[in-house]
Amino acid sequence: MHIRSKFSLFITAVFLALSTSVISANAQDTVTQEKVKQIWQVLDYLAVDYGAAVQNGVVVSKDEYGEMQEFSANAEKQLSELPKTDASAKLVAQAGKLQSMIAAKAPPEEVGNYSRALAAEVLKVYPVPLSPTQVPDLKKGGALYQANCASCHGASGNGDGPLAKSLNPPPIALSDKERAKERSVFSLQQIISHGVAGTSMPSFAQLSEDDRWAIAFFASTMSYTDADRAAGKKAWTENKSLHNAVPNINALTQATETGLEKQIASNARPILAHLRSEPDQLMASNEDSLALAKKRLSESVQALQAGDKANASRLALSAYLDGFEIAEPALAAKNKELFNDLEKGMGAFRAIVNRGQLDEAKNAEQQLQVKLTQAQDALATATDDPLATFLGAFTILLREGLEALLVVVAMVAFLKKADRRDVLVYVHAGWIVALAGGAVTWAVATYLVDLSGASREMTEGFSAIFAAVVLLGVGIWMHQKSMAGRWQAYVKEKLSSALNRRSAMMLFLLSFVTVYREVFETVLFYAALWTGGNGIYMLLGMGAAILILTVVAFVLLRTSARLPIGKFFAASSALVAILAFVMVGKGVAALQKVGVFEISPLPFPQIELLGIFPTMQTVVAQTLIVAIIIASVVYNIRSAKT
Repeated sequence: MHIRSKFSLFITAVFLALSTSVISANAQDTVTQEKVKQIWQVLDYLAVDYGAAVQNGVVVSKDEYGEMQEFSANAEKQLSELPKTDASAKLVAQAGKLQSMIAAKAPPEEVGNYSRALAAEVLKVYPVPLSPTQVPDLKKGGALYQANCASCHGASGNGDGPLAKSLNPPPIALSDKERAKERSVFSLQQIISHGVAGTSMPSFAQLSEDDRWAIAFFASTMSYTDADRAAGKKAWTENKSLHNAVPNINALTQATETGLEKQIASNARPILAHLRSEPDQLMASNEDSLALAKKRLSESVQALQAGDKANASRLALSAYLDGFEIAEPALAAKNKELFNDLEKGMGAFRAIVNRGQLDEAKNAEQQLQVKLTQAQDALATATDDPLATFLGAFTILLREGLEALLVVVAMVAFLKKADRRDVLVYVHAGWIVALAGGAVTWAVATYLVDLSGASREMTEGFSAIFAAVVLLGVGIWMHQKSMAGRWQAYVKEKLSSALNRRSAMMLFLLSFVTVYREVFETVLFYAALWTGGNGIYMLLGMGAAILILTVVAFVLLRTSARLPIGKFFAASSALVAILAFVMVGKGVAALQKVGVFEISPLPFPQIELLGIFPTMQTVVAQTLIVAIIIASVVYNIRSAKT
């Protein structure tokens, strides 16, 4: 056999092995998530129904008790079959203890609390999506309930449907207030999705995810009266402190009346009556941009499944730009690791969608939904956190301002060294106009139009690349002048003449573009961070960053003034070259986000401070910059010797 043929067979075998591994991993992740949901459902069922089997240490229903024993054994078995983690053994041991409590006929309250605590631990170790990606349509949910559920559970949820008498065990009365106190919307959604083994409750997996959430929300309202809903709406509107108890849709889907009573006492019932009937109250909260990201991700997968790859790519891009990116500053201040995971995951998802890989897209979307839910929880606790607000405002301005400051300081120092203070006005005019432009941008974005994520990234991307190109040219020129004799010749030839209008405008333009790019991003991030109660902390963060930037500028200008002219130009050219390297990386990365460039991930860390991103496109762009710098240095050295 020819060597080429052997090599082709080898490559084919490797490709098939890798493909099989990826498909197997994706399928395993999906199976794991479904199994985790079923375990959670079983534990929740135990918490709700155990009281009907055991009372005062005595079995009051032999059938129900047998079911409790069977379900607890099933939970332990399924937990032992999940992928191993550091917490796996502990979870299995806790499931064993739950079995022992049921065998000992422990009080219902103890079993219920322990079962719910174990269910919560399972979700921490094996996180799964717990909430809908868009506002549930309760009107549609009601229609679906009447078509699919009323024959057993009854039109009003009283458990008296036409088929109820023929079923054993009988269907649950959803209107029963005592049972409803223990039931969450998520538990209802899981029952609708998977059914209940050993009962006549079937799975309705054939319905869409959105339809199942709609039925679950509708069913969760059947134990409430209009008076309950009215009282809840009044309390929710008048008492803002209640919002901390149910901060977002994820908290609402998991909340039970019994659990919520421990936080807000008698308000629990009316508040849940109101929020379950009007879940849009939470999906339009300060985490709504993340809710939008979740919705767009789901729609992207649906579009890809329908064969509409172009629309799927657009929706994947919108999930990042119009959803996740809005929440970036606050999330980065609160949970940097989660922020980084989401940013990388969003990029990987867009790349998968662009390649048209449906199975991988579904798996990636599920993982992102979980992480976005975690982000919503993190932000819900950070809304009025003074430290998070201060750190967010401080780090944003310091990070964005430092790059612009270095460019402007380099230009100012150069002109002072050249004794051309008369043209400093062009540089100062550039950054002053940029700051004014930032104020206008803030006003426009806040009061007039909603600047899209694509507009932001296009502006930042092209501005960064423009600045990188100009800086590269300036850096090469500065290095040339740092060579022996070059500066003296330049002074003799050019310094005595007036700076021409074209050169002056280039100084103005570089100063303006460099500063405006950073101001543009900063003001939009601040607009996203700003809320009525955190203004003072945001201003303190801004003030601290401005103070540090001022000190840095002062030190750089004083240091540069003392350097000999040759060393000054050598140091300045190195600084400008580094800035060009950083900016071209950030520029390409920004344009990748809007689809101007493809995203080809590479396996190495992201170093945002240096503009290093783990993609082939940014690496190629920065490699090109490095190659030009090296070539120019070699050329300058050789020409200096001639």
